[in-house]
Amino acid sequence: MTTILYTHEACSRHDPGPMHPESPSRLAAVKAALDDPAFEALDRREPPEADNDHIALMHPDEYVERVLDAVPDEGTVALDADTQMSPGSGEASRRAVGAACAAIDAVMAGEASNAFCAVRPPGHHAEQARPMGFCMFNNVAIGAEHARKAHGCERVAVVDFDVHHGNGTQAMFWNDRHLMFASTHQFPLYPGTGRAGETGVANNIVNVELAPGAGSAEFREAMGERVLPALRSFGPDFLLVSAGFDAHAEDPLAGLNFLDDDYAWAAQELMDVADACCEGRLVATLEGGYNLDALGRSVSAFVGTLMQD
Repeated sequence: MTTILYTHEACSRHDPGPMHPESPSRLAAVKAALDDPAFEALDRREPPEADNDHIALMHPDEYVERVLDAVPDEGTVALDADTQMSPGSGEASRRAVGAACAAIDAVMAGEASNAFCAVRPPGHHAEQARPMGFCMFNNVAIGAEHARKAHGCERVAVVDFDVHHGNGTQAMFWNDRHLMFASTHQFPLYPGTGRAGETGVANNIVNVELAPGAGSAEFREAMGERVLPALRSFGPDFLLVSAGFDAHAEDPLAGLNFLDDDYAWAAQELMDVADACCEGRLVATLEGGYNLDALGRSVSAFVGTLMQD
């Protein structure tokens, strides 16, 4: 079986404004990289727009309505200091959530072993009733609950290797022993969460702090000694990945030193866990990554490895 790529042009119409790092050019860089002939075998699909009920799997109804009602007719509107919306942000947000859910549906149906969602806005900073860090709705957390509600998956895990800690996902998973969140991230750094002592209601939260300047060796040690063993012990029925590529050495927003090949390595290790625990079922969705060249190369390395399953 091949890998499915979910993406939609509407995700390029979310425009936080000039000079904002989470720009439409990020998605253009990803699409250009995956248009290379090496990715011809990708099963390319457009995601549906998620409805309010789907988004409300992890966000209160009133919050969903408040965010979508704030989408402007022109210009931009700020939800917080970092998170802006434009007229295209409503559909983009719905497509991003829809991609995660559609990818899970397709993988559960056996249409592919895995999938990658090239969408924006990202989601892992969004808390239940609070937008944060470029994020309005938590795409991967909604996907996790969709896997449980729509497909009967009892145990769902999210692995997050974005340079910034996925505080929103952690908060949503904290009190549910059947949801696992594991993160490697730079600390100290925005948003200030993600200490190793933050472990959740049943040790279902695994945080590995990486010091500024850490690179391939530290990342692989963190994954190999902490994240991957915890994942295998948890035994997920479905594995989701918050695939942020801003820990790359060339990224301007932080100070880790990952290389392109680290993302290929991570993909293979996560696929091995998925093969052992949940019949290979894995869906990744795009989070950060702000150097366009490095982002394109890193996504290529990651998705190219997914396609080798």
